[in-house]
Amino acid sequence: MIGTREDRVLELFAEHFGGRPDGVWSAPGRVNLIGEHTDYNDGFALPFAIGHRAVVAVRLRHDERVIVATTAPGDPVDTTLSALTGERIASWAAYPLGVAWALGEAHGRDRLTGFELAVHSDVPIGAGLSSSAAIECAAALALDELWSLESGRPALALAGQRAENTVVGAPTGIMDQTASLLGEADAAVFLDCRSLEAEAVGLGFERAGLEVLIVNTHVSHDHATGGYASRRAACERAADALHVVALRDASLDELRAARDDGRLDDEAFRRARHVVTENARVLDTVATLRDVGAAAIGSLLDASHASMRDDFEISVPEIDTAVEAMRSAGALGARLTGGGFGGSAIGLVPSDDIGAVADAVLAAFSRAGFREPTVSTVSPSAGARRER
Repeated sequence: MIGTREDRVLELFAEHFGGRPDGVWSAPGRVNLIGEHTDYNDGFALPFAIGHRAVVAVRLRHDERVIVATTAPGDPVDTTLSALTGERIASWAAYPLGVAWALGEAHGRDRLTGFELAVHSDVPIGAGLSSSAAIECAAALALDELWSLESGRPALALAGQRAENTVVGAPTGIMDQTASLLGEADAAVFLDCRSLEAEAVGLGFERAGLEVLIVNTHVSHDHATGGYASRRAACERAADALHVVALRDASLDELRAARDDGRLDDEAFRRARHVVTENARVLDTVATLRDVGAAAIGSLLDASHASMRDDFEISVPEIDTAVEAMRSAGALGARLTGGGFGGSAIGLVPSDDIGAVADAVLAAFSRAGFREPTVSTVSPSAGARRER
């Protein structure tokens, strides 16, 4: 079997469509260093792109027919541009087709022609590393170039989010697509989810002798189901009770007052408290990275996990086990990363201790009788790009 991502997708393209594509584009998954469930609350987040990527090979057609194929489990889908109406699509094809629909909504369908698209991805599915955004952003970058739309990357991130919300049916924010499109090597993307302003913040992990260990628990999640939606609904309920546009505008004192006078029930209070304190932790992390360095952010990662576990209630026993094992074995800080209900945990670990911390995680999972996790390191990497 051909080895590289680009070769795999070209092999798939030739198998289904014959000949060569007009080009090959890729986009990465992401790890969120801190700032979970803040994006749809108009808050702040600090993700970074990773080396795992989705790759698409695309060729335009002279009619409106659209055909997409994948190396992952899932049948090819053969449809037309006019059939893409924004209705839910219950298959993997929702990601590239949703982006095509969103770009058509933004620019007008008369500017579009059909296309053939093959996709191969090595971003683990269901691991909290945003495999969906990687496909969306690779497809968006490709179609934007081939259709000569000149959207700009922030607009492509919005198209990916709209696809996710409408065609996939997952009520996610814009963080994942922004990280995938704007990521840089050795840097995180500091994102203001209200203004959509984003800037690179140097991480300096290698200089500090640190690495990010990621533990994929293989407990899968699906953001199109109820857990994620119910958390978002609770946040919106809290914002309405406080008469603010979003929880970005709320303070802890206002939350306590609303709880005490009965405007917020205990669940809505705790959900909102996570968002308000998480926004503060993102800002503190950015300031600490700039003023002190990466070795000083561990306590903020720990506090973030406690808030997700106790106030937002999106952790699971496997994630908590991974976090505690990493901390006990020498991680400076550790937390759930991604939307929760499974997926992955990250730990900020001195490079010399990586082996010992990884062994401690595996031993802890074995003792608990959990499925063996996949433990690896990830590095902050470049964002979406044309490959050839």
